[in-house]
Amino acid sequence: MTFPSLFVSHGSPMFALDPGELGPKLTAYGRRLKRPRAVLVMSPHSMARTLTITSGQVLETVHDFGGFPHALYRVRYDAPGAPEVAAEVATHLRGLGLPVQEDPSAGRDHGGWVPMIHLFPEADVPVIQITQPASPSPLAHLELGRALSPLRERGILIVGSGSLTHNLYDMGAGPSAGDYAQSFAGWVFRTLADGDLEALLNYRTQCPDARRAHPTDEHFLPLFFAIGAAGADWTHVQRIAGGITNDVLSMDSFVFGDLENRVEQLDQVKLDFSEIDG
Repeated sequence: MTFPSLFVSHGSPMFALDPGELGPKLTAYGRRLKRPRAVLVMSPHSMARTLTITSGQVLETVHDFGGFPHALYRVRYDAPGAPEVAAEVATHLRGLGLPVQEDPSAGRDHGGWVPMIHLFPEADVPVIQITQPASPSPLAHLELGRALSPLRERGILIVGSGSLTHNLYDMGAGPSAGDYAQSFAGWVFRTLADGDLEALLNYRTQCPDARRAHPTDEHFLPLFFAIGAAGADWTHVQRIAGGITNDVLSMDSFVFGDLENRVEQLDQVKLDFSEIDG
């Protein structure tokens, strides 16, 4: 089968312990999917000028954050690595002329393992990571996703892990502080529904709330990676409503190109337009 691609908002690392609205929906969706050979995740917390793929059989759970409760640092996600899949991904990219390296010692950062705790809680599906390009260009991330899109036909589930909104300066500022986050999320939904990829690529100039929703780009760019990975199927998009956490972090996520499964409690934003499922 051809697997979909996903954009998952991982929000705060506390998402690992507090599933909120999104966690159970990711778990329900993961159980509806056929089992992939492996998951390939791109996270904004591992960035490199040369694309690098985790290639170890055992990948450490990296706690790349500070100031959180001690319980969070005891969390492990021990899904296996997949050296043979990492080599396959690297070979595919090299065949397209892209420089790439394999790193058997790299672990999973929290953008890689936190959402997987909910999507595949049994940790029985291999999960590998690819670094995010150092370029802040949405187009560069879109093209990388497109380059990897054929791997969906080889049993690989491609996931862009980021955050639909990500302004850490406004966290905890009170519910009213999140008005712009709701506005930005609404603009993204409408733009996806319209199939207006050009507007999405130029979101900083097209949406007035963009600069406050994303003071920096890195957590939004995985959306373009996921869109690209879906290939021509990207216009078949389903929203997994995740609500707002920490007053300003939208946890809404997207499934692209799933022609078999309808996600429960999902607002449809396909080009044939919306109906409520669930």
